[in-house]
Amino acid sequence: MDYLAIYVTLKLALVTTILLMVIAAPVAYALAYYRFAGKSFLEALIYLPMALPPTVIGFYLIIIMGPKGFIGKMWQMFTGGSLLFTFIGIATASVIYSVPFAVQPMKAAFSKIDRRLLESAYVLGLSRKATFFRVIIPNSVSGIAAAAILVFLHSIGAFGVLLMVGGSIPGETKVASIAIYEAVEMMNYQAAGMIALSFIPISYAFLILINKLNEGARS
Repeated sequence: MDYLAIYVTLKLALVTTILLMVIAAPVAYALAYYRFAGKSFLEALIYLPMALPPTVIGFYLIIIMGPKGFIGKMWQMFTGGSLLFTFIGIATASVIYSVPFAVQPMKAAFSKIDRRLLESAYVLGLSRKATFFRVIIPNSVSGIAAAAILVFLHSIGAFGVLLMVGGSIPGETKVASIAIYEAVEMMNYQAAGMIALSFIPISYAFLILINKLNEGARS
C-alpha cells in the first residue's frame, strides 16, 4: 500500500480544512448578514466550483498559477520557483475547489441564528467583530463542524484538479486518488483496493458525525 500517498492526502485535507475555516467564515458572515450590489453574482462565483467539471477548474488554475499567470509570476518573483507541481500548488487548488463546501454550510448556520440575539449584543455595546466571535460563532458550532468535515472529505476525494495542477510526484503531490488511478492503470488491483479500502471507514465515520451534528442542530 502507498502509505506516502495516504499521508499526502491526509496532510492536504487537513491544510485545506484549516485554511478554509479561516477564509470561509467571514465570507459566509457577509453573505448571511449584508446586502450589497452584486451579492448574487459574488455568491454564484463562490459556488461555481460545484457546477464546473474538475478538469475545467484545473485548466484555469494551470493558466493563472503557471509561469505566465498572475499568481504564478508573483510566486516566482518571491520564491524563484514554480507553484505548479508543488504541495503548496495543490493546496491552493484544493482550497479553491472546496470553497463552496465551506461557505454554504456556514452561511446556513449563521442565517439560522435568532436576530434578537444579535440585536441584544449590539444593545449591550458589542461591536460587529465582537458579536461575530462571541455570539455567532458559539451558536454555529454544529454548522462550522459540518463545513469542516465536508471540506475534509471533499479534499480527500479530489482527483482531476490535483492531477492537472500537481501531477504525480511521490511524497509531494501524489495523493491517494492518483495512486489508485495509477495502480488500476498498471492492473495492480490489490494495491488500488487496499488504498481505496482504507478510506471507506474514515469517510463513513465522518458522514455519521455529520448526521449526528444535523440531528443535534434540529433538536
